[in-house]
Parts: sequence; C-alpha cells; structure tokens
Amino acid sequence: MSNRVRIGVVGAGSLALRGILPHLTQEDVQDRLHVTAVCDPVPGRAQAAAEEFGVPSAFEQYEDLLDSGDVDAVTIASPIGIHYAQGKLAIEHGVHVHFNKAMTTTVDEADDLIVLAEKQGVKLVASPGEMLRPLHQQIRRLILDGALGTLTWAVTGSAFGTYHEQESIRQGDNILSNINPAWYFRRPGGGPLYDMTVYGLHALTGILGPAKRVTAFSGVRIHEREFRGEMLSCDMDDNTLITLDFGEAFFALVYGVAARGLPGIGRFAIFGTEGVIKEGELNGEPIDYPGQELGTQKSLSHVVGPHRNIQEAHVYEDIMQLVDWVREDKPTIVTAEHARHVIEIFDAAYRSARTGQAQQLRTTFETIS
Repeated sequence: MSNRVRIGVVGAGSLALRGILPHLTQEDVQDRLHVTAVCDPVPGRAQAAAEEFGVPSAFEQYEDLLDSGDVDAVTIASPIGIHYAQGKLAIEHGVHVHFNKAMTTTVDEADDLIVLAEKQGVKLVASPGEMLRPLHQQIRRLILDGALGTLTWAVTGSAFGTYHEQESIRQGDNILSNINPAWYFRRPGGGPLYDMTVYGLHALTGILGPAKRVTAFSGVRIHEREFRGEMLSCDMDDNTLITLDFGEAFFALVYGVAARGLPGIGRFAIFGTEGVIKEGELNGEPIDYPGQELGTQKSLSHVVGPHRNIQEAHVYEDIMQLVDWVREDKPTIVTAEHARHVIEIFDAAYRSARTGQAQQLRTTFETIS
C-alpha cells in the first residue's frame, strides 16, 4: 500500500453528501487520501454521488466494492442497524474501518468486531470522537484537579424532534436530495440513543470514566411520523430514560426522547459540591482551552482551512484519525473499546427496561490522561 490511503464511502445518504464526501474530496487532503469508491444500494445514487464529487468508482453492492481491491479503508455511513455486518465483512477483507456512530447495536457484536480486527490486523475507529475536543480534555483535567469538589450527579441526552424529516437535503426532487429517513425510526439501530444521545454519552464517559450499572425505562411514544406526505411506521424505542451508576453513589441521568430535551446543558452537565460544568462553563465562567476562539468543532486538529466551513467536521476529524493511524501507525484515542462501552450502556438499558432489573456492565476502556 502506498502512503495515500484509498477510501471507500459506504452509504451515499445525508451524512456522506453533506459532510464526508465534501471533506474528503478537498484538495488539501489529497496527499494523504483518495476517495476511490462510493457505494449505495439505491439504484443510481452511488453513481450520482460519484459524478458529483469526482469519485472514480460507484457500486450498488457492498461486496463488489470490497472485492474490487480498490480500497484500503472504508468509512461506514449507512443505517446503524447494518454497521455490524458491513464492518465484519470489511475486516474479513483486511480493510480498515471507520464507523460513523454507532459501531454496532449490541455489546456482543462489538466484542466480535474488536476480536476479529485484532486477529486480522485491521484498525478500527469508531465515532464520535468526543474526547478529541480540547474543551472536553480540559474539563476532564479540571474535574481531576477537584474544580467541582465531590461529584454528585450528571446529565446528558438528546431529543429526536423532527430533525431528520426536515433536513433540507431530503426535500429535493432528485436522487441525491430526496433521501427517505425511515430507518431512523425502525429496528434495529433506529431511535435517538444510537443516533444522537451517543455524542453526549461518549463525552460524559470520556470525562468521568466507565460506568458500572444501568437501569432504565424505555418504549415507543410516537408510533407514526410524516415525511413528505408519507406516513412512516415507528417501531424502535424513541423515549428512554436511563440511570447510570458510576460507583460510590455517583449517578447520571441519560435520556433519548421523542421531543423536547433539557435546555441549557449543552452536551452534558456535571454537578459537584463546588459547582457545575455545563455549556463550556465552570460556575458560569467560560472554560479556557486551546482553540477556544474557534469553537469546539473548529478547534479539532484536522479541521483547518476549508473544512471549517463544511458540515459534519467532527466526522471528518474521526476519519482523519484513521488515515493518520494507517499512514503513520499513530493510534487514536477514538477507540472501538470506548464505543463498545457506550453501546453496552444502551444495550443494557433496553434489557433493563424489558426485565425491570438493573444491569451490571462488563466492559471498560482506557481514559485519556
């Protein structure tokens, strides 16, 4: 393999069209990578995306992309429920993998991918890389230094609302602008936890460390959604409240709800006997961190020049973590083990809701120093 990583983009949906392809086809990264293929099962969509972004090959069948021998790595931006199968097939082909969140929907699936990747010598990077953000690294340092005193509780979460139905990229009349969001509301892999709450929980666990136990209530609150005159059936839980136990009576509330999240907490809020950290502030005062003047997303190390004005810059940063790892053997803190722990929390939460019993967590991960 040359020093230029050949990347296949798997899934030509909203994320790939708004973020991944615009970033990876910028001139300033062509010395490090080359998007050689795009794949999507909708007839004509991969070809249209390839023509739009100057990608040499387009595939409708994922297996054909892997068999082509034209990729060293893939970035998987397909519906979450098929990430495990697609990731496993890539690993079996010796292809490195970036997963857009979430890597899998169950902890057993995550275990399988991690073991198989190690056996095959394949590198895995699993978004979201929340601990790459200088702000989150600084918050961890502040907490370890005792800025909040004794920690008492924390909260993170998100609300679905109607974001996916109303995305502008879904309102057009051609194959690249009329993308149906139905999978976000269906099993497996739909719902706000895997899609949105995953960001705040990656940040919270990255800052605080692994959790120990989970209990939850969960169910479907909205059974049907409308998209451009079509009624979409919803069978994936969209209203979930989770309690995390970090040990020694330190708890966190984690939620993924159908609508209307908590205001004024940003990604998370962490409370202690000496105050609160939320929305990038410690007790109401802004937290200083490198690149603060740019904001949390634009302060990421690879987000420079034109990338600061393209959507989904954090996903681009995570992909570049894989590129650096493949090219320079430079491991990243955006680890599959951290992603597995977050996935286990969601997996255990759904199991707790079904059984009415608290669930002990078995996974852990290395926190940053």
